Amino acid sequence: MTQLAVPQNWFITGCSSGFGRILAGLALARGDNVVATARHPQALDDLAARFPDHLLALPLDVVQPGAAALAVAQAEARFGGIDILVNNAGFGFIGAIEEAEPAEYRPMFETNLFGLIETTRAALPLLRRSPRGRIVNLSSVGGITGRQGFGYYNASKFAVEGLSEALAEEVAPFGIRVLIVEPGAFRTEFLGRSIAAASKRMPEYAPTSGVTRNFSEANHGAQLGDPAKGMAVLMEAISAEDPPLRLPLGRDAIARIEAKLERLHDELAVWRDRAAATGVAGND
Repeated sequence: MTQLAVPQNWFITGCSSGFGRILAGLALARGDNVVATARHPQALDDLAARFPDHLLALPLDVVQPGAAALAVAQAEARFGGIDILVNNAGFGFIGAIEEAEPAEYRPMFETNLFGLIETTRAALPLLRRSPRGRIVNLSSVGGITGRQGFGYYNASKFAVEGLSEALAEEVAPFGIRVLIVEPGAFRTEFLGRSIAAASKRMPEYAPTSGVTRNFSEANHGAQLGDPAKGMAVLMEAISAEDPPLRLPLGRDAIARIEAKLERLHDELAVWRDRAAATGVAGND
């Protein structure tokens, strides 16, 4: 497999822990330059001490107006450009659709979707100058398949998927490739400090979203996915000459996606003829 030349200039959001921090470490270890951003960049002090010439740790809250543009400008001033953008900042939300209030679920959309959009818009002028740019958007298996209790989170990640598909077509003429990453359950902080929940718990939803809540609370730290192994595969995909548009990570993610594809195929087979026969007379 042909690999991208190094060193590359990375810009990664959400680097204080988990996938973002691991990916930053992998890029630095191979000699690349990394702009690692986090709301609390002091969490990156150890990496900064090890890689003082190749790491720029910046504070960035992607929901703050103008913050992404400022960070991108600092990245350009330090390293001259951006070759690889990784939109990793985000968090989860759990609760039935009826249980949650706007003040609870809208902040997640601001981070998971609108923060990603603004960071991407800020970085695109620099990415278009790169000979083979990469935009890596962290979605989720929940961006392909919905699950009771995760409806709002699913909606934010489904939106990331649609945006990324359109973006991939728009930037292809510049040689930029878009990767949508769809992890399953990995042993990160997603079920810990990186998830919010509806304050209301309605007994009517105990058999559905309530089950999901209980399972999620009990399984923090017990997920089967190894984040380091997952990011090693992602690094390989990013570096490939012909990277995939979508990269599911984990056996559980693959199984859920395959099951959905099978359901879609079966439903389409049943309804195909009636659904297709809806054209204007003479054109159906």
